[in-house]
Amino acid sequence: MAKSEAAPEPAEGEEGEEGAKKKLPMMMIIIAAVVAVVLIGGGVTAFLVLSGGNKAEASKSEKPKKEAKKEGEKGKDKGPNPITQGPDGVAYYALPDLVSNIQSADGRPQLLKLKIALEFPDENAAEDVTPAIPRLVDMLQGFMRELRPEDMAGSQGEFEIRMEILRRVNLVIAPTQAKAVLIEEMLIT
Repeated sequence: MAKSEAAPEPAEGEEGEEGAKKKLPMMMIIIAAVVAVVLIGGGVTAFLVLSGGNKAEASKSEKPKKEAKKEGEKGKDKGPNPITQGPDGVAYYALPDLVSNIQSADGRPQLLKLKIALEFPDENAAEDVTPAIPRLVDMLQGFMRELRPEDMAGSQGEFEIRMEILRRVNLVIAPTQAKAVLIEEMLIT
């Protein structure tokens, strides 16, 4: 009986090894499949994100180039033309948007955003302003920092600000003179 007992033991061991061998490759196949799916999914996602961003950027960059060419043909410079024609031969020069901190009575920070256009009697006078834009922006930033929300209250406050800006602009761009200051947007936050 010892021989018969010895014989079944190796058979059980062989079956145990065969069972472990069958389970190990199956487990490796599942792990490999999961890793492959994750890598392929990540690759496809990265491709779509990167290629989609380039298409969006390309379409955005193509439109401004076409518009810049059209505007460059109208104006003398190649960039976007800040000068637009108005009725009766007047020209409007759109200044860059201005954002500045302003003083408040309670000390909390407040911002003022101004979008201004200057009115000139003709396009030649408006073109003379272009070299003075850095000085104009600097002067207007200093002026805006000294304003308080109370200074801009009501139509009287807006009128006074408009007249003060016109006075300061005409000092900077002299001998050229602007006819009026147009406040396109005034936002206090």
